[in-house]
Amino acid sequence: MPGGRLTQQERQQIALGVADGLAYAEIARRLERPTSTITREVMRNGGPTAYRADLAHRATERRAHHRRQTTPRGAQTPEPAHGRDPEAVREYEETFTTVLMQTGAPKMMSRVLTCLYTSDTGSLTAAELVQRLQVSPASISKAISYLENQGLVRRERDDRRREHYVADNDVWYQSMIASARGTIQLAETARQGVGVLGPDTPAAIRLENIARFLDFVSESITRAADQAREVLHTKPETPSDSAT
Repeated sequence: MPGGRLTQQERQQIALGVADGLAYAEIARRLERPTSTITREVMRNGGPTAYRADLAHRATERRAHHRRQTTPRGAQTPEPAHGRDPEAVREYEETFTTVLMQTGAPKMMSRVLTCLYTSDTGSLTAAELVQRLQVSPASISKAISYLENQGLVRRERDDRRREHYVADNDVWYQSMIASARGTIQLAETARQGVGVLGPDTPAAIRLENIARFLDFVSESITRAADQAREVLHTKPETPSDSAT
């Protein structure tokens, strides 16, 4: 697949594909680009209902210009850890952010959460987040407040009394359990309608079937999350471990 930035002609083809209701994977196949590239391009430029090729192209040029302007002369870029390719890391972070946004999380909150998850420590200070994301301290503060309210991060203080923001692995378990609870509540609400609309009526039968379906899904989610919780705290096997 070709590398490099999207051209204006490619963006026009993306806009046509989105307007025609094509899946991102199909647009990507036609352009011989990764699906993640198309997804990220659309989501960061208005989403499927507001994507415009000309505006997306200008926005990309502005972002590139802004990055050049905000990089101080002589600033030393930290050497990437573990021999990582910094461009590949940046592309992955954008993809992860885009996927989080598709789940409904606001952009800045998605960027902060991605930054925490892709850091080796899983813990960063406000100043470190500001430096990494090149945004204002107020933006970080607002994002952290949102993520805390959602139970996605927590605060800790180190020996120097500096406040760190931590993305705990267990948050994925808590998120699944919260989702299951919400599904149970929806099932109970659907079942209440059976009595209101009258047993054996078409509407009541529909609601009862919905409730039964949601019961099964919520039970499955809870059972799977409980069984898999240990995975979040287990070191993955390496090829050498498997061979042994």
